[in-house]
Amino acid sequence: MQIVIIGSGNVAYHLAKAFVLNNIPLAQIFGRNEEELRKISGELNIHFSTEHLQEADLYIICVSDRSVEDVSKMIVRKDCLVAHTSGSLPKEILAGDYRKASFYPLQTFSKFKALDYSKIPFFVEAENENDLQTLFTIASKISENVMESTHEKRKYIHLTAVFACNFVNHLFARAKEISDLQEIPFDYFLPLIDETVQKIHEIDPKSAQTGPAVRNDRRILELHQQLLQGESLEIYKTMNHSIKKMYEL
Repeated sequence: MQIVIIGSGNVAYHLAKAFVLNNIPLAQIFGRNEEELRKISGELNIHFSTEHLQEADLYIICVSDRSVEDVSKMIVRKDCLVAHTSGSLPKEILAGDYRKASFYPLQTFSKFKALDYSKIPFFVEAENENDLQTLFTIASKISENVMESTHEKRKYIHLTAVFACNFVNHLFARAKEISDLQEIPFDYFLPLIDETVQKIHEIDPKSAQTGPAVRNDRRILELHQQLLQGESLEIYKTMNHSIKKMYEL
């Protein structure tokens, strides 16, 4: 099977690397950013191009959600399978006369951060059973956790991921702003962060909640609000209100 990855960003890089490490041949990685493609090609020994999209049996589109439809129009071959890697888009967003699918890896990707690909859940969807099995087989060579998922279910998977990853990371960034302003090394908070994350491997997140809001410690809550202003104050109020509502305080 001839496989081409389209894209040069974080997802394209990591997916290409996962393929190479698991001996899944890639015919080409294609995209617009020649500098990034050249880096990927040099590291993984994959042929790349910014001009000629090679004919393939399977194209995997790894670009931003807003670009998926336009990029999919570049594929003119009809007898092929095309899958995007979006968590939120339906496979029908793919705008071509070919078989459509999705191949969604549930992870946050940064090029400079190594990952254990075997632990990444993959959610696959296709128009027919043969294509579904093809994607399932490929994903299973990479990961121990592969599941079929409809678009309806995948939307909620992606929404949950935004809460569990993107929002949490934003709170880390806000926390670092506070520590930086007070010249407190953020490294001091890493053991606390690590323990918080590790704890939910063993305890339900709702049961693991600690802090002044769950205790309804109004004196501490008011003190903290006096120390904050602007958007950080609004976030603090919103988060504490949500915690109180969850525990009906």
